[in-house]
Amino acid sequence: MKKISTLILVLFISFQMTSCKSEKKEEKKEEKVSNAAFVLKDAKNTIDWTAYKFTEKTGVKGKFKKVNITSGGEGNTIKEAINNTEFSIPISSIFTSDSSRDYKISKYFFGIMEGAKLLSGKLVIENDSIGYADITMNGITEKLPFKYTITGKEFAMTTKMDVLNWNAKQSIDSLNSVCKDLHKGLDGVSKLWSEVDINISSVFK
Repeated sequence: MKKISTLILVLFISFQMTSCKSEKKEEKKEEKVSNAAFVLKDAKNTIDWTAYKFTEKTGVKGKFKKVNITSGGEGNTIKEAINNTEFSIPISSIFTSDSSRDYKISKYFFGIMEGAKLLSGKLVIENDSIGYADITMNGITEKLPFKYTITGKEFAMTTKMDVLNWNAKQSIDSLNSVCKDLHKGLDGVSKLWSEVDINISSVFK
């Protein structure tokens, strides 16, 4: 009789534990719904860039297909939503319509930097036309000024980045060495410029 009572007690405890686990699995985390009029996470965000090769400075266009909003990005106006937004960009999302080029840029340019997997930054709006981004790349954070416009529900910013300000000469030399012949212009000189034009657009819902 004692053994039967013990067995029933064990079965009861096991049933209770299983029920608790099932209940925990069924619990769903409530997603935080923003009441802000403009939410950057929900916007269509594009990051286009143009790098330059050859002495005659011929453009090579590309983009980053993904950006993560890590802090902020909400507001009752577009300026509020943009101001103080923090973000990160996975290097793996680079895209130039040439998979071989994408691989070389990822491996031989960004790949030899400190913190090679991500670029990160914070956007600051200064007035109705200019702002700056604190960009962290290669373990260095530098201020990058930009100009911007707001048209309807679109925020558009432009800037020019000199990667030497992020101590990236070694990265330029590395990529140029791998692509030496591909970077030769009409004068036969292999050249990869340190300046990159950047255009960012966010179209809010």
